[in-house]
Amino acid sequence: MYIYQYNDWPNFRWDEAEINTILQHVHLLQAKLLGKMDMLGFDLRNEANLKILTQDILKSSEIEGELLNIEQVRSSVARRLGLETAGGIHIDRNVEGIVDMMLDATRNYNSIMTLERLFGWHASLFPSGYNGIVRITTGRFRDDKIGPMQVVSGYYGKEKVHYQAPAAEILDHEMNQFISWLNKPGNSNGVLRAAIAHFWFVTLHPFEDGNGRIARALSDMLLAKAEGTSQRFYSISAQIRKERNSYYEIIEKSQKHSLDITKWLVWFLNCVSRAIEDTQEILAGLFNKAYFWRNNASVQINERQKKVLNLLFDSFDGKLTSSKWAKLCKCSQDTAQRDIQSLLEMQILKKCGSGRSTNYELEPHSFRN
Repeated sequence: MYIYQYNDWPNFRWDEAEINTILQHVHLLQAKLLGKMDMLGFDLRNEANLKILTQDILKSSEIEGELLNIEQVRSSVARRLGLETAGGIHIDRNVEGIVDMMLDATRNYNSIMTLERLFGWHASLFPSGYNGIVRITTGRFRDDKIGPMQVVSGYYGKEKVHYQAPAAEILDHEMNQFISWLNKPGNSNGVLRAAIAHFWFVTLHPFEDGNGRIARALSDMLLAKAEGTSQRFYSISAQIRKERNSYYEIIEKSQKHSLDITKWLVWFLNCVSRAIEDTQEILAGLFNKAYFWRNNASVQINERQKKVLNLLFDSFDGKLTSSKWAKLCKCSQDTAQRDIQSLLEMQILKKCGSGRSTNYELEPHSFRN
């Protein structure tokens, strides 16, 4: 039997003792991360939010086998957050669509969920009405005209059915019940609700395509609500992408089990924990930048030096040389050399190599907390 075939569906249950232990750990990690982000200041928090949202969108699509252009995603997110002006890079409609969905989920986390809003999310994923060459019906749930919705793998004629979703004829009732639960205030834990909503939605599998991405958007929406901030500083989708095989495995096992979803909740909550822990590495450059400018607040640094130093904390391409400095700052080689020499004397930069191989790096002690 599939989980939705039990008489008491969807009255999920779980082991409170086992779940609460993990939840406490998740809450501690969330509090530490949000506290750390608060110390960064407005501009760097926005930069972190842009970085994580970009990664979240890229990885959520990658889980489904769709590779988006990182510059298009970043530019689309940045423009909507007011961090960049419009123009420049061309952005595909499907990129704009998934960015619209994710930002609606995270920025409007307190908004009521409606069928219209959910259909809007689905339509935004398929702005042309197609996924590749396959026609996708948006604005309504699947109809199962060509057979039941199944999750399968393997070659034609040797397919393995991993899961069969509920019949299309009961989706209106099932989805109304799900949306009613989503909008109900309740006293249940917000992180736990994110895990339940994710599992419940992919189990119903209400659309022809895009169910996984919408489920992850719902999780992000409920996590944002639980944390009381629209800014995202860790990516569930990026962590799920790393653990994609076990993600599909635990969902499949839980869908064929009883209404006790303890194992799924344990997996999801541990995934959140790992996502928060891994974000330290993703945002390392921003943390280092914040520490650097705090440690060197009284140091006289000119605008050219500020520009290059900030680039070094971000994603500097290759090694820093005096000629590259001159090109970046549109100044003479002599000016570039004076700027560099000044930072060497202040022990902000260090010299590496010699002769034509001479390049410069940040002194680690200048940005260590």
